[in-house]
Amino acid sequence: MKKDIHPSNYREVVFKDMSNEEIFITRSTVASKETIEIDGVTYPLVKLEITSSSHPFFTGKQKLVDTAGRVDKFMSRYGNVKKK
Repeated sequence: MKKDIHPSNYREVVFKDMSNEEIFITRSTVASKETIEIDGVTYPLVKLEITSSSHPFFTGKQKLVDTAGRVDKFMSRYGNVKKK
């Protein structure tokens, strides 16, 4: 193998699914400002809105994922309109 071709910051990172609070640890070079401690070890933390553990295609369950307030914005605009 060629030397010095791999990134120097390749390390274990925690990815956290914010919709169901599931976490998994894998190796990555992604940059992160946050950290989390698991079993006495501190890892960089990357927060994700949706992963395979919460996506309807992989889970088989239809679930509304609203992290940006899109449903509330829609309801405030169109949900309270009275029909004449």
